[in-house]
Amino acid sequence: MLRIGSVVLGASDVRRAAAFWMGALGYVPREEPEDDWVVLVDPRGVGAQISVGLSETPVQDRPRVHLDLYAGDARDQAAEVERLVGLGAHRVDWDDYPEDADFVVLTDPEGNRFCVIDTGRE
Repeated sequence: MLRIGSVVLGASDVRRAAAFWMGALGYVPREEPEDDWVVLVDPRGVGAQISVGLSETPVQDRPRVHLDLYAGDARDQAAEVERLVGLGAHRVDWDDYPEDADFVVLTDPEGNRFCVIDTGRE
């Protein structure tokens, strides 16, 4: 049986990207980070790993695969968005938000898009 082992993100500055994701998720390096590769893990041993690899490919404006980070409710979502922006994330001014969106689109410092989801809605 297969399982997700790691979600891999490309970065032009692996150490900067790793620092962001460690701050965002509370993850730690599985081994000593290298300039071109690092695997980040939850110190409690839960959830998928995040791997960051050196990449020279351009960032996609509308990536086909991205991370959804879950927040407990709208207040938690707003606080997490501000915390992530403080860590170096950027808000995406996106024309395709639905009227009552339960998600906020951000980019990490490398330009990789991800969403912060308000999971408190029914």
